[in-house]
Amino acid sequence: MNRKNFLKNSLLAGTAMATGTGVLSAAARKLSASDLLQKHDFKLKYAPHFGMFQNHAGSDLIDQLRFMNDLGFRALEDNGMKGKSNRMQEQIGKQLEESGMTMGVFVAHTIFWDRPSLSSGDAEFRDRFLSEIRESVDVAKRVNAKWMTVVPGFVSLRLQMDYQELNVIDTLKMACEILEPHGLVMVLEPLNPWRDHPGLVLTTTSQAYRICKHVNSPSCKILYDVYHQQITEGNLISSMDRAWDEIPYIQVGDHPGRREPYTGEINYQNVFKFLYQQGYDGVIGMEHGKSEGGKEGELKLIEAYLKADSFEV
Repeated sequence: MNRKNFLKNSLLAGTAMATGTGVLSAAARKLSASDLLQKHDFKLKYAPHFGMFQNHAGSDLIDQLRFMNDLGFRALEDNGMKGKSNRMQEQIGKQLEESGMTMGVFVAHTIFWDRPSLSSGDAEFRDRFLSEIRESVDVAKRVNAKWMTVVPGFVSLRLQMDYQELNVIDTLKMACEILEPHGLVMVLEPLNPWRDHPGLVLTTTSQAYRICKHVNSPSCKILYDVYHQQITEGNLISSMDRAWDEIPYIQVGDHPGRREPYTGEINYQNVFKFLYQQGYDGVIGMEHGKSEGGKEGELKLIEAYLKADSFEV
C-alpha cells in the first residue's frame, strides 16, 4: 500500500463510519473517527499485538506496525513471534527500529497446560525448556527484544508444592545462565486458576515474587498481568507495589471478558496513574481482545486507551 495514502484512506473510511447511523458505540461517538485516527501522545508505552488493527491496516504485518506507530503506540507485543520465520522476525525488528518502537514479550518455550513439566523435576522437560530458551535468545536478537514470557506449567499431584517450586527454581537458575550474558530477561507470568487456567503451578504475585528472590538473577522477573490478578487476588495496586522491585513488565485486559479497558470492572485510569507515578517506562502489553468487531471495534479500542491514559499527573 502507498504510504502517502495509507493513513489518509483509514481516516476517510473511519469518518464515513462515524457519520453513519448506529455504527459507533455511544462511548466512541465522543470523538470522531478522524480524532481517533491521528497520532496520540500517550503517557505510557502501550503495546498492541498483530491483528488488533487489521481492519484499518490490512493483513500485512509491517503495515500493521506502521499503523500502530502512526497512532502513537510505541511498542509491540507478540506471543507468537517465535513461530514466525527468521526473515519475518528480521523484517519486524527492522521496522520496530525504524519506528522507534519497543519490542515487548514473546512466549519463550512450549507451555504444557495439562501435565507437569518444570514442576516435576523431570530432566527431559528441563532439557527441552533450556534448549528452547537458547532458541529464544536468537529470536530476541532478531527482533530487538529484551523480555520473554515463561509459564512453568502444570502442577504435579505426586509432589508437595515446596518441592515443585524448588524444581522450578533450579531450572530457572540454569536458564538465567543462558540469558544473563545477553542481557535478556524471562518474565514469569502467574495465571489465574479460577477462570482460564486451573491446575497451573504459578498463580499468585507473592509466589512469583518468592521464586524470583530465590533465583536471584536480573534475568528472572515477574510479568504482572492485571487481568489475571484481578481474578486471582484483586487488590491490584497494593499487590503490584509489594512486588514492585521484581516487576519490569505489565499486561492488561479488563475483567470480565478480557477485552479493552472500561468493558469490565477495573479502573484503568487509577492503575495506569499508579504505574506512571512509579516512574514505569516499560511496556504495557495489550493482551486482550476487542468488545466489537470491524473498524468500529478498533476505534472503540483506541478511545478506551485514550480514556485510560487521561489520568491527571
